[in-house]
Amino acid sequence: MPVTSTGDIGIAHLPNQLHKIVSSKGANLTLMVCGESGLGKTTFINTLFTTTMKEPKNPRHRHAKQLAKTVEIEITKAAIEERMFKVNLSIVDTPGFGDYLNSHNSWVPIIEFIDDQHESYMRQEQQPERTNKIDMRVHVCLYFIRPTGTHLKPLDIEVMKRLATRVNLIPVIAKADTLTPNDLAKFKQRVRNMIDHHRISVYQCPIESEDEDTTAVNKSIVSAMPYSIIGSTEDVRTPDGRMVKGRAYSWGVAEVENDSHCDYKKLRHLLIRSHLSDLIETTETVHYENYRTHEMSSRKFGEAKVTKAENTQNREKEDKLRRDFTEQVKKEENRFRAWESQLVTERDRLNKDLELRHAQIKSLENELDGLYYKVNNGSIKR
Repeated sequence: MPVTSTGDIGIAHLPNQLHKIVSSKGANLTLMVCGESGLGKTTFINTLFTTTMKEPKNPRHRHAKQLAKTVEIEITKAAIEERMFKVNLSIVDTPGFGDYLNSHNSWVPIIEFIDDQHESYMRQEQQPERTNKIDMRVHVCLYFIRPTGTHLKPLDIEVMKRLATRVNLIPVIAKADTLTPNDLAKFKQRVRNMIDHHRISVYQCPIESEDEDTTAVNKSIVSAMPYSIIGSTEDVRTPDGRMVKGRAYSWGVAEVENDSHCDYKKLRHLLIRSHLSDLIETTETVHYENYRTHEMSSRKFGEAKVTKAENTQNREKEDKLRRDFTEQVKKEENRFRAWESQLVTERDRLNKDLELRHAQIKSLENELDGLYYKVNNGSIKR
């Protein structure tokens, strides 16, 4: 039964105390960007945080690692401070994903990375000393979709299915300025239909709020999914003389922060300004707890994790090394067999030559004995 205090005992100051604690500790945010190369992931990150978080890659070097055929994990860390509040930011990029004709199991390194961060955090929680825990759990994953204007690729569907059960997944349509407004609206609806059809659980921010304006903003943010974005760090001048972030074309300017051009402002509002704490809390209370519950119910306390997934790229390397080794062994065996055959042939030749020499020596001995016999008989007759 709730009881209302008749006097001022100080309970109402608890939010202020919590604010001071959070402000002094700061927060950890790990943001993953996933998608094919050339979709503007690096540009979007630099645009989002208004600074050069990651250096753009030189397009001339895009074929430098084609022979590797591996999905890499690149982590960029930075500390961002605004109004005395500090955020330890980690950007996780996945170069190499979706860049090859055979992309089967190319999502394995990404899934393993997310699971490994949950595993690492769970291990640290089981230690006697837990004051300096390292938290690299992925709080949100932005999945960049190529603006084809038609439908999602099978790879997109397969990867998002696996990501949605492990992390707060937010689908993003990259380079929205390459589609007309009408084509973009149709494409967004097709993506929504495919996500619903395949039952992909994307992140849904809380909508209801005590403030009606906040509720209206949340509804507009949810309705805009998947979010169409335009990334640009350059300032361009619009026909009416304004300087804005965007891309200049012969027909006009595509503005980054114009709601009629793309959903960048809504996505930024979702990620940073309104639902950052919810992303962190959902990671803790939903995704991490699901992983922790599953792992602790399937193995004993302190038991090592059983690796079920297998990195296809590493397996291909192992198979190639195994084939090369087998071929090299066969070549060496054939070489040794040929050498052995030559040795046997040479041995037979030498044996025959030796037998011939023995026969010649025997013949010479017989001739010598005959000569001795003749000589002895002649001396006797005389």
